[in-house]
Amino acid sequence: MLSLRSVTKRYGALTALDGVSLDIARGEFFGLLGPNGAGKSTLMSLAAGLRTPDAGALTLDGIVISPADPASRIPMGLVPQSIALFQDLSAEQNLRVFGELYGLHGAELRTRIDESLAAVGLAERRKDPVKNFSGGMQRRLNLITALLHRPKLLLCDEPTVGVDPQSRNAIFDYLEKCNREGLTIIYSTHYMEEATRLCSRIGIIDHGKIHALGTLDELLTRLPFEEEIVFPVSPASDALAAQLRNNGELATLDGRHRFRPRPDFKLSAFYAQAEALGLPPRNFTAARPSLEAVFLHLTGRTLRE
Repeated sequence: MLSLRSVTKRYGALTALDGVSLDIARGEFFGLLGPNGAGKSTLMSLAAGLRTPDAGALTLDGIVISPADPASRIPMGLVPQSIALFQDLSAEQNLRVFGELYGLHGAELRTRIDESLAAVGLAERRKDPVKNFSGGMQRRLNLITALLHRPKLLLCDEPTVGVDPQSRNAIFDYLEKCNREGLTIIYSTHYMEEATRLCSRIGIIDHGKIHALGTLDELLTRLPFEEEIVFPVSPASDALAAQLRNNGELATLDGRHRFRPRPDFKLSAFYAQAEALGLPPRNFTAARPSLEAVFLHLTGRTLRE
């Protein structure tokens, strides 16, 4: 459905996207993960036709996406990072403004407004000014504004920033419902749990390049370990950790040791060492690694501004 071919975008000396090629299939729920400044928002703004690439091309169903051609952008909806609503207008008035911009009128527009407000739990607040809404309510309204014209492709650029857990879950439920009904979604985020729950395929971007692409299971194969064992810090467990350092990756975070054994290291040896130190089995949790482990493995642990 959406195709990027060798897309490059520069801002002065900064190369925000560096020769990115990517295909998004119809009906896909695609996640775009990356640190701050990795190129996520630039990719989304190019896909939305808000900016022009310096090199390469983006097409939607074979039609080149361009700021100069508004018709190329009609089949898509955009949920930007920043709230894009008229604060002094009511929820209903906002939807009417955006609906009419997309050519909706009369009974059809009224029906879509009613259905959209009900879908995200805002029907009873339809007459209230948006400036009186909580952050979560504004995010939900921002979402249905982008979907009012029934686009084929929805671009969500970090749509849950600053949202309470209840509103975030409501947004997830609604997006999953729309995707089941056939909507193609590209979802940019730096929250691992969001991508894990929502996305059928994930791309990890950093320094303007796609470094990994695939399902969660496929991405996990990029790690040099297959399991992670977590156990609390204590004098005895510190001694165990010291014995394990040459047998895999070991990190200590938030009062817990995290041991990621090499594939050739036998877990029976691990538990034998733990038993010899008098550590009870209940202290240990073993699980397959998370998307966060893949992300940090590929992008590093250095803080980004």
